[in-house]
Amino acid sequence: MRGGSSYGDRDRDRDRGRDRPRFGGGMGGRSGPPPMKFGNPGERLRKKRWNLDELPKFEKNFYTEHLDVQRVGQYEVEEFRRKKEITIRGTGCPKPVTAFHHAQFPQYVMDVLVQQNFKEPTAIQAQGFPVALSGKDMVGIAQTGSGKTLAYLLPAIVHINHQPYLERGDGPICLVLAPTRELAQQVQQVAYEYGKSSRIKSTCVYGGAPKGPQIRDLERGVEICIATPGRLIDFLEAGKTNLRRCTYLVLDEADRMLDMGFEPQIRKIVEQIRPDRQTLMWSATWPKEVRQLAEDFLREYIQINIGALELSANHNILQIVDVCMETEKDNKLLQLMEEIMAEKENKTIIFVETKKRCDDLTRRMRRDGWPAMCIHGDKSQPERDWVLTEFRSGKAPILIATDVASRGLGFGSTRQL
Repeated sequence: MRGGSSYGDRDRDRDRGRDRPRFGGGMGGRSGPPPMKFGNPGERLRKKRWNLDELPKFEKNFYTEHLDVQRVGQYEVEEFRRKKEITIRGTGCPKPVTAFHHAQFPQYVMDVLVQQNFKEPTAIQAQGFPVALSGKDMVGIAQTGSGKTLAYLLPAIVHINHQPYLERGDGPICLVLAPTRELAQQVQQVAYEYGKSSRIKSTCVYGGAPKGPQIRDLERGVEICIATPGRLIDFLEAGKTNLRRCTYLVLDEADRMLDMGFEPQIRKIVEQIRPDRQTLMWSATWPKEVRQLAEDFLREYIQINIGALELSANHNILQIVDVCMETEKDNKLLQLMEEIMAEKENKTIIFVETKKRCDDLTRRMRRDGWPAMCIHGDKSQPERDWVLTEFRSGKAPILIATDVASRGLGFGSTRQL
């Protein structure tokens, strides 16, 4: 075990040595294109027969309750959860933490939190940190933008620092599965920022980009792999990586992955991971399909819900619904844009249902003088990256998108129509 029984900060003395579903599937997921002629993803992967007695032992409980947290009575705990709209299901849930230092993260993690000017944990972090650090399986249900990425990545760093160093041919210790390349890239950026001080390597594996650089990262050894299911299946089948060392599994935006038809790929991937791993599932909603996945993949899990179970929207966002005829939509949109863009610093995302509508509306708005750009699933990865960069910087203040951009892109202050 690395670092002994506590996880205080230390410096390492050496370096650590196509993604759209091809078929429908998923319980309740949208039907996708028919199977390709060369077979279904993951069909060459064989389900592993695990003998826990033969597997190397590993530790996953690193949580020691801070003295300040110990002094908090049950009434104060319930009052805090009520105020933060935190609902708990399951047994053995630790008390929430109200400050980052209560989680007793290593100093190199605390230093980055200070640099980012974070004052206190969000609701999902306050309750999620102690659960994840305790090594328990958990389901976190929280709206987009609630801080769940840090809720699983900071405990992942602690987990990794207590495992043996990677050896040649080892796959990742932490695997994060995400539905889209944009979300995967954003998670990888956070993993890099918080992991670099302790020399934790991470990589992002997704379709629509050259395989070579991704394969080289995996072959050199990475502790954290953030992946979309399709590309990871390709690499597992080709023997470019393996999940023998994976002891910390994260399913991010689980509802979105099921909605996109990724359930068969997810099941194939999870079969390659030892069953006594720690698993954390995150979702904005809690439909029966996600519940079934949790029952199949998690053991004696604690469910943390922020807000109402059926809610997926953020209370902090003003939402105005205008019900109109189809023929009225374009004129109403242009009138609204006149109002919004009167303030030059405003940025606007316009979501549409289809790629064709996305392209058509972009052409029309540009023809009318609006500086609009668009992204959807048929755009190349370099083009998508460039458009998002232009939008974030404000050079292109109007983004028209399909649901490829619906979650987790961290645009900051943005008007979403």
